[in-house]
Amino acid sequence: MLTIHAAPLVLPVGAAAVADGAVVVDGDRIAAIGPYEEAAAAYPAARVRRWPGLLTPGLRQDRARALLTRCYHPDPREADDLGELPLWGEEFERIAATWVPARRAGSVRRGLQRMLRHGTTQVVGPFGAEEPALRTALARSGLTEVPAPGRAPSCAADLDPFAYGGDLAATAHGPLTVGGRADLAVFDVPDEEALRTGGAGRCVATVLAGRLVHRAR
Repeated sequence: MLTIHAAPLVLPVGAAAVADGAVVVDGDRIAAIGPYEEAAAAYPAARVRRWPGLLTPGLRQDRARALLTRCYHPDPREADDLGELPLWGEEFERIAATWVPARRAGSVRRGLQRMLRHGTTQVVGPFGAEEPALRTALARSGLTEVPAPGRAPSCAADLDPFAYGGDLAATAHGPLTVGGRADLAVFDVPDEEALRTGGAGRCVATVLAGRLVHRAR
């Protein structure tokens, strides 16, 4: 199904920004990138999704392994006792010492969901065959596992990929290109500077291989 994702500003990365832009998605691929009016004229039968702010490539989470194996993502039903934020260090070790496989699997699923809510579309591994529950959850999430692009960030792991200090070009999974996989993120901010300052928590939509997997509004 053809879908036009339109936003006040499209930042493809590696190409010029497009004001009042659009990305046309056909199945799991990008069919066109350009001004919304041109996209709407070329694809009159396409469904249109209008988003606020900034449309970019999806982001790469360089510390995914730590976020999924060295911290606990509380169940919403545990919020009164554990809060809502990932638990690290002694708190994680206390929970991990007694958890059953189902509780760990639940934490992994919630961690992946929270990554999607931060515009993440790729996660840096490796995730080995000795971790079948983790690999199963990753496969079901639709997120793509990729090798590390270089040295891992030395700072603490964070659900916000911008917390590691990179700009959009360094943090995105790669440029948006016609014919490429339709992995997109949308942030309710006016420009890249506001995105880096406000962080990926301003994500309002994440698209994986053409599928809308997160929508905040």
